[in-house]
Amino acid sequence: MAKETIVIIGNGISGVTAARHIRKLSDNRIIIISAESEYFFSRTALMYVYMGHMKFEHTQPYENWFWKKNRIELVNGYVTWVDHASKKVLLKNTEEIPYDKLIIATGSKPNKFGWPGQDLKGVQGLYSKQELEQLEIDAPNKEVCKRAVIVGGGLIGIELAEMLRSRDIPVTFLVRESSFWNGVLPEGESQMINEHILEHHIDLRLSTNLVEILPDDNGKAKAVVTDKGDIIECNLVGLTPGVTPNVDFLKESGIELGRGIKVNRFLETNIPDIYGIGDCAEQHEPIGQRRPIEAVWYTGRMMGETVAQTICGNRIEYKPGHWFNSAKFLDIEYQTYGWVFSDKSKKPNEAHFHWRHPRELVCITMAYDSKTRKFLGINTFGIRMRHEIFDRWLTDGQSIDHVMEFLKDANFDPEFYAQYEGAIVARYNAELGTSILPRKKSWKRIFLNVQS
Repeated sequence: MAKETIVIIGNGISGVTAARHIRKLSDNRIIIISAESEYFFSRTALMYVYMGHMKFEHTQPYENWFWKKNRIELVNGYVTWVDHASKKVLLKNTEEIPYDKLIIATGSKPNKFGWPGQDLKGVQGLYSKQELEQLEIDAPNKEVCKRAVIVGGGLIGIELAEMLRSRDIPVTFLVRESSFWNGVLPEGESQMINEHILEHHIDLRLSTNLVEILPDDNGKAKAVVTDKGDIIECNLVGLTPGVTPNVDFLKESGIELGRGIKVNRFLETNIPDIYGIGDCAEQHEPIGQRRPIEAVWYTGRMMGETVAQTICGNRIEYKPGHWFNSAKFLDIEYQTYGWVFSDKSKKPNEAHFHWRHPRELVCITMAYDSKTRKFLGINTFGIRMRHEIFDRWLTDGQSIDHVMEFLKDANFDPEFYAQYEGAIVARYNAELGTSILPRKKSWKRIFLNVQS
């Protein structure tokens, strides 16, 4: 195969994974273009830089010499235009870079909804390296930032709240829903997170919307107005109502767009030799029950691996497998495997079993088919579970009774952590009239079965 020039726009997890795997598979020339940072960094680690747990250079998985050694060229620049007819991209500085194949991996950008004052100084999201740097300027301590207001009750919002509270900065948290993240979490879990937020001395205001951000005489945010009529004085406004694909520069390119870049199962766009991967890619049709756009780290990595195979002559379909994710709500670790919908009434025959510890912030919710008892998914809070075990149970179509019987196999907590399986199964037996006895198989046998 003749040597080709592969241009990748975006140096996040998707673009960098694609570059690494293309290099493993070929001698093609690889160029990564990014306007955000010179080197790839872990975006999910930004909060820990602000909290003092690490320095920014610690978020870079590869040494600076890695790129030259692996013949991956890095271009610091902003792409303004993709000319697919001439097969080249145009940078803001007017430089043109030709390509044989183009991978667009430009990720997401924070949502804005036209609020008056949303572009004032002191108003920002928490997505990019530049936003982290701005946060250090606007909220270095509680003397400079006497109060922050966060708008939007998702994962980025609660991360920003935790960051600011680590420096004792008072935080008011505006959440439009009646309970935190209740569009994703079932009621019992959402209520537990509400309690946990309040325990961290965060002023949580549910069912509350932002109306306007007020400026001071220097054009900096000084207060917000809510739909309850409250005026909350603040020095920082964090806008965290989700993200949207970063594709505005492609609107006149001829590449088909929806909310993101429209791609097929092979991550190909409507233009030959142009691919879309990561947060900015939108499937024409959802894969199973997954959303057409998934702003998730591990799916971005999988797309990078997949597109590298296709570009290097092994055209394969993107298959993300069973849904899973993990996050942290302040001190509570969260994992989900399979599907547990917040409103089970919208899914035929879906039933939930919920257990919560009477004193600790620990709970699980399992979803199952009420007619067949087939296991559909699990959410866990405060208990670590083994991904490979649940992946196998979902693939094998196991029943919830089987999952309960061997739940101990899935526990991933260290040896001296509290174990909750006995209490969970006892509650399950009481509620569903079963007589399951929790037991454990040989872990070595389970591991070998999973790998087979």
